[in-house]
Formats: sequence, C-alpha cells, structure tokens
Amino acid sequence: MTPGAHPIHDVVIMGGGLAGLTLALQLKSRFEDLDVLVLERRSHPVPLAAHKVGESSVEIGAHYFDTVLGLKPHMQQVQLRKFGFRFFFSEGRRDIDRVTEIGASRFLSVPSYQIDRGIFENYLAEEAARRGVRFVDGAVVGGVDLGGSDDAPHRLHWTVDGVTYVARTRWLVDACGRAGLLKRKLGLARPNAHDANAVWFRISERIHIDEWSDDPAWRARCDPQARWLSTNHLVGAGYWVWLIPLASGSHSVGIVADPKLHPLDTMNTFDKAMDWFRTWQPRLYDELDGKRDKLQDFMFFRKFSYGCKQVFSAQRWALTGEAGLFLDPFYSPGSDFIALSNTYIVDLVARDRAGLRLQARAQLYDQIYHSFYESTLTLYQDQYPLFGDPEVLPVKVIWDYTYYWGVLSQMFFQQKLTHLALLGELREDLVHCQRLNVAMQAFLRNWSDVSEKRNAAVMLDQAALPWFAELNRSLNDKLDDDGFRERVRASTALLHALAREIVERAVQAHPRLDSGALGRLLDERKAGAPDEAARPAMLFLADSAVG
Repeated sequence: MTPGAHPIHDVVIMGGGLAGLTLALQLKSRFEDLDVLVLERRSHPVPLAAHKVGESSVEIGAHYFDTVLGLKPHMQQVQLRKFGFRFFFSEGRRDIDRVTEIGASRFLSVPSYQIDRGIFENYLAEEAARRGVRFVDGAVVGGVDLGGSDDAPHRLHWTVDGVTYVARTRWLVDACGRAGLLKRKLGLARPNAHDANAVWFRISERIHIDEWSDDPAWRARCDPQARWLSTNHLVGAGYWVWLIPLASGSHSVGIVADPKLHPLDTMNTFDKAMDWFRTWQPRLYDELDGKRDKLQDFMFFRKFSYGCKQVFSAQRWALTGEAGLFLDPFYSPGSDFIALSNTYIVDLVARDRAGLRLQARAQLYDQIYHSFYESTLTLYQDQYPLFGDPEVLPVKVIWDYTYYWGVLSQMFFQQKLTHLALLGELREDLVHCQRLNVAMQAFLRNWSDVSEKRNAAVMLDQAALPWFAELNRSLNDKLDDDGFRERVRASTALLHALAREIVERAVQAHPRLDSGALGRLLDERKAGAPDEAARPAMLFLADSAVG
C-alpha cells in the first residue's frame, strides 16, 4: 500500500484485538476471496500476560475459537484448559478448606479455556496473515466518512509512523474497543443501570490455591487436584475476586465490586488493593504479600458496564466486542458476545454479497443481539449484594448455568442464530424462559434478604448433579431443526422445573417469603405441563455435598 493510494476493500476492521481478528478469520473462512483489511493501533507483537483482561472464556466463546474458527490445536496445546468456575465463601477467612465451595470435582464434557491475551492475539494476527488478511499494526485511525447512499463506499484514513493512508471499503466494522470510534461518531452510546467497578493486575508467578490447605481430604475432592486451573471466585457481599492462570506462567487477579458496598477509592492502587485484601480476603493477601516484586501491571475501570443503541446497520457498518457493549466479567461473557456479534456480521456480509436486501435482517439481528444482552444483564444487575450468601448464590449459579446452557448456548452450538423462521416458531418458549429468568433474579434477591447465610464446610459438586453434567454434554449434540425444537422445549421444561424447586426450597425455609412474579409465571404453565413431581431433585441435597 503506497501513500496517497485509495484502494477499495470488501471489509475494513478498525481494531486488531480479539474481536477484530476473530471476525477477520471468520470472514476469510466463509469467503476465501474476500479482501479484508485490519487496522490495529498497537504495535505487534504485543506483550504477554500484562496485555488485556478478558482471559477467561466460557462454552460459547470456547466453541467459537476452537471449532468455528478452527483454532483447536492452539487452544489445546498453547492455552490452558479451564477447570470451570469455582466459588469460595472465604470473606475474612484463611481456612479455605472450612468454607462452602461451589465447583465441579472433574472436568465436564465441553471445554473452555484460560487465555493469555498476549499469546492469543499475537497468534491470531499471524494466523490472519497466513489466511490472506491484510493486517496493519501501529495504525492510528484519524477519521471516517460513512457512505451516504446504499452503494457508496465508506472512506477512512489512518497514519502509520507519521504517513497517512486513505482507503474505501464496502463494509466498515468498529472493533477498536472502548475507544468506540463509530459509537462516538454516530452518538450510539447508551448507559445502563449496572453500576460496578473493577481493578486488576498480573503477577509473574502461579497462585496455587490447591496449596492453601494441607488437608488431604479437601485436596482429594477434585480429580485432577488442580483448582488453580479454574476461574476462582473469592466472594463476599457486594464483590468478587478473580484468580485466573495464564499460559505464560503469570496469574491474573481482579476485584469487581458494587461501589455502594466497596468504593473504588478503597482499591484503586496496588497498595490500596493489598490493604483491601488484608481485610476481606486475608488468605489471598498472605499469598500476594511476598510476591509484591512480581507485579507486572495494575489497572482499573470505573463503571465498566454499558450498552449501545445499535450495533448492526443495513448501511454496511457494524460494531463488535467492546466497541459495542459490555456486560460484566462475573460469568466471563465477553468472548461469547464477540462470537454472537461476529456471526451476525458475517451473515450480513454474506447476504450483501448475494445481492439480498439487508434492512430487515440487520434490524432483526440487532434486536436479537440486544435481547441476549438484556437477558444476560439481569444476571448481574442489583445482584452483587447476594454474592456473599452461601445459601442463595449456589442456587443462583445453578440457575444461571442452566439458563445459559439450555437456551443461548443451544442456539450457538446448533448454528441457529440466523435461522429466524425457526426461532420465530419457538418464540413463545424463548420469551417464557426470558421472563422466568428476570423473575428468578428478583426472587433470589428477596430470598437472600431473609436467608441465614450459613457457610458450611462443604463442596457443592456440580459434577455430582447428573442432569447438570448432561446439560453440559448435550451442547456437543448435532441437531436438525426438529431436534432443535425438541431441545428448546425440553430446556423450557427444565427451567420451569428448576424454578419450581427453587421456590419450594426457599419458601419451605422461609414460609413468609413471597414467590411474587416468579410464582405467577410458574402457575401460568402449570396446566398441561409435565409432571414435575416425578422429576428427581435437581438442587444440591444435604448428602450430595462433599464434607
């Protein structure tokens, strides 16, 4: 490319991080002849470990990386297989073997990964170049002019080492993260009501949480004895702490907190964060105090969650990743939403190449994507106060997983995201599941207000729930349209039965607890529903916890 030349591309992606590079790979996998240009502000190679957060993936994002993009050898051989999520009610405690633990005792069927973002993004850039993507690093985009008519190309300019380049493109995608070039230009920013802050840092040494106890029975609860491979959550009222291992040998540590309970100014430097750990998570403080010289970075975000008015347009522009919207890292949904948005963008590009009209599709994809965002946001919004509840949070975790694996994950794994006719047939069930989830989140808050918050010395083993392990395994099934219809209806029934059991358990312990909107929703479908009384208990029983 020479200064002053004005080439025209099929797709220009502003931002060569995780969202932009995976989109480029997905586009080239679909259309080998597509001319794709990626402009990345940072110079490559980027640093390992202390690069970006978003290291923990879950099932949709993991499937997107290893299967949809064909990156399984890298994921399995270079990154770390994640030992699921794990939660410890360890506030103010050093005896981690004497508190309630939630997690699986073994790996479940469908993998997820802990991702060193530096290693991964360097690899993605190299892989994109191998597949014919034009990748330009050190590129600072200076301005964008969107085409004014249906067929007019977009125009943009950028600089590299002080030299300005100009190009035109049929499709323009903003993947530049929170800088949000298109979002600012088009006035698309939209705040949400989820107020939380985050601080994080990396240290250049592993944190082996398995060594925090000498109790052989506690260690033997897991096979392999590798809790350190989990995304470990140390939880308390109004906050959670993450511990995420990285393939480079470093460990990522973060605090995410509701500022009403834990203000940002109590943790927004490394020294303040250490003082905070000394009070709230003293066993982690002990681990880190002797590793202060191994600190690699320190960052924080104030009010990190936000929405976006529109992410897909029939005028052939789109936003993906954090350039569009961002939820909350508690269940690591960032790479999931990259997978969803990129899949919709690739389909819109495909339809454009086929000469099909885009207006209706772009609008519907935007509505569906925002529906996923709003449904997922309810898992976090106003929920932080109950994170320290050892009785209610385990139930919430089971519910949230079931909603995720039973509904949204099924759509992605079965490649039905763009099958609008089929999703339309299932609209009643899908809407009912959404309404159940919203009502359940409110019910869990009310339950936590009255629960006794007993912190028993047990492990609540998710792998010991046969239906739960099977739901995870079912993501590997290959379903036709009829099979998918049956799966969504089965998931709806499963959520219905789980919701009823949750209400019954809570009300049995607290007879004056009102089931409210959740109870009314359950009663709506009671007539003609399968006999839920015949279903085995779904929640942890007293004898199912490993003591």
